[in-house]
Amino acid sequence: MNPITVIKLPFTRRTGWKDLQRRRPSIAKLAFGLVLPMSLIPPVLLYYAGTHYGDAFVAGFGDRQWRFITTILFLSELLTFFVMGWLIHTVVNIADDMTLDYQDAYLLAALAPLPLWSSAIVLLIPSLLLNVFAVLVALGISCSLVYQGLGALCERRGQDMTTMSATYTIMAAGVLAWGLLMAIIWSY
Repeated sequence: MNPITVIKLPFTRRTGWKDLQRRRPSIAKLAFGLVLPMSLIPPVLLYYAGTHYGDAFVAGFGDRQWRFITTILFLSELLTFFVMGWLIHTVVNIADDMTLDYQDAYLLAALAPLPLWSSAIVLLIPSLLLNVFAVLVALGISCSLVYQGLGALCERRGQDMTTMSATYTIMAAGVLAWGLLMAIIWSY
Protein backbone atom coordinates (compact mmCIF):
# COMPACT_ATOMS: atom_id res chain seq x y z
CA MET A 1 0.00 0.00 0.00
CA ASN A 2 1.15 3.50 -0.79
CA PRO A 3 2.59 5.37 2.29
CA ILE A 4 0.46 8.42 1.47
CA THR A 5 -2.64 6.23 1.64
CA VAL A 6 -1.59 4.94 5.08
CA ILE A 7 -1.12 8.53 6.29
CA LYS A 8 -4.65 9.37 5.08
CA LEU A 9 -6.31 6.48 7.00
CA PRO A 10 -7.02 8.48 10.21
CA PHE A 11 -8.69 11.25 8.26
CA THR A 12 -11.03 9.52 5.82
CA ARG A 13 -13.22 6.46 5.53
CA ARG A 14 -12.85 6.22 1.79
CA THR A 15 -9.13 6.04 1.07
CA GLY A 16 -7.37 2.76 1.73
CA TRP A 17 -9.73 1.01 4.14
CA LYS A 18 -11.57 -1.12 1.61
CA ASP A 19 -8.26 -2.09 0.02
CA LEU A 20 -6.97 -3.26 3.39
CA GLN A 21 -10.21 -5.12 4.04
CA ARG A 22 -10.01 -6.79 0.63
CA ARG A 23 -6.44 -7.99 1.27
CA ARG A 24 -7.59 -9.74 4.49
CA PRO A 25 -4.19 -10.22 6.15
CA SER A 26 -4.31 -13.08 8.65
CA ILE A 27 -4.07 -12.33 12.35
CA ALA A 28 -0.71 -14.11 12.44
CA LYS A 29 0.56 -11.98 9.53
CA LEU A 30 -0.59 -8.83 11.32
CA ALA A 31 1.04 -9.98 14.56
CA PHE A 32 4.40 -10.97 13.08
CA GLY A 33 4.58 -8.57 10.14
CA LEU A 34 3.29 -5.35 11.72
CA VAL A 35 2.70 -5.54 15.47
CA LEU A 36 5.91 -7.33 16.46
CA PRO A 37 8.36 -5.03 14.63
CA MET A 38 6.47 -1.81 15.44
CA SER A 39 6.02 -2.70 19.11
CA LEU A 40 9.81 -2.99 19.41
CA ILE A 41 10.25 0.74 18.73
CA PRO A 42 8.99 2.14 22.08
CA PRO A 43 10.91 -0.29 24.34
CA VAL A 44 14.16 0.12 22.41
CA LEU A 45 13.92 3.91 22.39
CA LEU A 46 12.77 4.03 26.02
CA TYR A 47 15.78 1.91 26.96
CA TYR A 48 18.02 4.28 25.02
CA ALA A 49 16.47 7.36 26.63
CA GLY A 50 16.63 5.87 30.12
CA THR A 51 20.22 4.71 29.90
CA HIS A 52 21.75 7.59 27.92
CA TYR A 53 20.14 10.71 29.33
CA GLY A 54 17.63 9.52 31.91
CA ASP A 55 18.27 12.16 34.59
CA ALA A 56 18.34 14.95 32.01
CA PHE A 57 14.90 13.79 30.93
CA VAL A 58 13.36 13.53 34.43
CA ALA A 59 15.14 13.45 37.78
CA GLY A 60 15.66 9.84 38.90
CA PHE A 61 14.79 8.46 35.48
CA GLY A 62 18.28 7.12 34.82
CA ASP A 63 18.42 4.90 37.92
CA ARG A 64 15.63 2.58 36.87
CA GLN A 65 15.91 -1.07 35.81
CA TRP A 66 15.49 -0.41 32.09
CA ARG A 67 16.01 -3.97 30.84
CA PHE A 68 13.20 -5.24 33.03
CA ILE A 69 10.89 -2.29 32.35
CA THR A 70 11.29 -2.38 28.57
CA THR A 71 10.86 -6.16 28.45
CA ILE A 72 7.59 -5.87 30.37
CA LEU A 73 6.52 -3.00 28.09
CA PHE A 74 7.25 -5.04 24.96
CA LEU A 75 5.38 -8.12 26.19
CA SER A 76 2.47 -5.95 27.33
CA GLU A 77 2.24 -4.33 23.90
CA LEU A 78 2.03 -7.74 22.25
CA LEU A 79 -0.62 -8.92 24.70
CA THR A 80 -2.55 -5.69 24.24
CA PHE A 81 -2.85 -6.32 20.49
CA PHE A 82 -4.67 -9.61 21.08
CA VAL A 83 -6.84 -8.23 23.87
CA MET A 84 -7.77 -5.11 21.86
CA GLY A 85 -8.68 -7.20 18.80
CA TRP A 86 -11.05 -9.23 20.94
CA LEU A 87 -12.38 -6.07 22.64
CA ILE A 88 -13.03 -4.28 19.34
CA HIS A 89 -14.93 -7.28 18.01
CA THR A 90 -16.97 -7.61 21.21
CA VAL A 91 -17.82 -3.90 21.59
CA VAL A 92 -18.84 -3.49 17.96
CA ASN A 93 -20.97 -6.63 17.81
CA ILE A 94 -22.83 -6.00 21.08
CA ALA A 95 -25.06 -3.44 19.38
CA ASP A 96 -27.39 -4.49 16.61
CA ASP A 97 -26.42 -1.43 14.56
CA MET A 98 -22.93 -2.60 13.59
CA THR A 99 -21.13 -5.84 12.76
CA LEU A 100 -17.43 -6.54 12.39
CA ASP A 101 -15.67 -9.86 11.90
CA TYR A 102 -12.57 -10.93 13.83
CA GLN A 103 -10.28 -10.34 10.86
CA ASP A 104 -11.24 -6.68 10.57
CA ALA A 105 -11.22 -6.22 14.36
CA TYR A 106 -7.62 -7.40 14.52
CA LEU A 107 -6.72 -5.30 11.49
CA LEU A 108 -7.97 -2.26 13.37
CA ALA A 109 -6.21 -3.40 16.56
CA ALA A 110 -2.95 -3.60 14.60
CA LEU A 111 -3.35 -0.20 12.91
CA ALA A 112 -4.66 1.84 15.86
CA PRO A 113 -1.40 1.96 17.86
CA LEU A 114 0.78 2.87 14.85
CA PRO A 115 0.81 6.60 15.71
CA LEU A 116 1.68 5.83 19.34
CA TRP A 117 4.49 3.48 18.35
CA SER A 118 5.79 6.04 15.87
CA SER A 119 5.68 8.84 18.45
CA ALA A 120 8.34 6.99 20.44
CA ILE A 121 10.90 8.33 17.95
CA VAL A 122 10.67 11.62 19.86
CA LEU A 123 12.34 9.82 22.81
CA LEU A 124 15.60 10.49 20.98
CA ILE A 125 15.19 14.12 22.09
CA PRO A 126 15.63 14.61 25.86
CA SER A 127 12.64 16.90 26.35
CA LEU A 128 9.79 15.78 28.57
CA LEU A 129 7.43 18.46 27.27
CA LEU A 130 8.08 17.55 23.64
CA ASN A 131 7.57 13.85 24.39
CA VAL A 132 4.30 14.47 26.22
CA PHE A 133 3.08 16.62 23.31
CA ALA A 134 4.05 13.92 20.77
CA VAL A 135 2.20 11.23 22.72
CA LEU A 136 -0.94 13.37 23.05
CA VAL A 137 -0.96 14.12 19.32
CA ALA A 138 -0.41 10.42 18.57
CA LEU A 139 -3.25 9.49 20.92
CA GLY A 140 -5.58 11.86 19.07
CA ILE A 141 -4.57 10.38 15.72
CA SER A 142 -5.12 6.87 17.12
CA CYS A 143 -8.63 7.85 18.21
CA SER A 144 -9.32 9.17 14.74
CA LEU A 145 -7.90 5.98 13.22
CA VAL A 146 -10.25 3.84 15.30
CA TYR A 147 -13.23 6.05 14.47
CA GLN A 148 -12.55 6.15 10.73
CA GLY A 149 -11.65 2.45 10.71
CA LEU A 150 -14.90 1.46 12.40
CA GLY A 151 -16.83 3.62 9.96
CA ALA A 152 -15.10 2.04 6.97
CA LEU A 153 -14.84 -1.60 8.07
CA CYS A 154 -18.16 -2.13 9.84
CA GLU A 155 -21.45 -3.02 8.29
CA ARG A 156 -23.61 -0.30 9.78
CA ARG A 157 -27.34 -0.01 9.93
CA GLY A 158 -27.60 2.88 12.36
CA GLN A 159 -26.47 6.39 13.01
CA ASP A 160 -22.91 7.60 13.33
CA MET A 161 -23.53 7.88 17.09
CA THR A 162 -23.05 4.12 17.40
CA THR A 163 -19.64 4.41 15.77
CA MET A 164 -18.72 7.24 18.13
CA SER A 165 -19.85 5.24 21.16
CA ALA A 166 -17.87 2.18 20.08
CA THR A 167 -14.81 4.36 19.44
CA TYR A 168 -15.14 5.95 22.87
CA THR A 169 -15.39 2.57 24.60
CA ILE A 170 -12.46 1.10 22.67
CA MET A 171 -10.23 4.12 23.23
CA ALA A 172 -11.17 4.32 26.92
CA ALA A 173 -10.04 0.71 27.36
CA GLY A 174 -6.89 1.43 25.35
CA VAL A 175 -6.03 4.52 27.38
CA LEU A 176 -6.65 2.56 30.59
CA ALA A 177 -4.25 -0.17 29.42
CA TRP A 178 -1.73 2.47 28.37
CA GLY A 179 -2.08 4.17 31.77
CA LEU A 180 -1.37 0.88 33.51
CA LEU A 181 1.75 0.41 31.38
CA MET A 182 2.95 3.90 32.28
CA ALA A 183 2.29 3.18 35.97
CA ILE A 184 4.44 0.05 35.68
CA ILE A 185 7.24 2.08 34.13
CA TRP A 186 7.14 4.78 36.81
CA SER A 187 6.84 2.30 39.69
CA TYR A 188 10.08 0.45 38.88
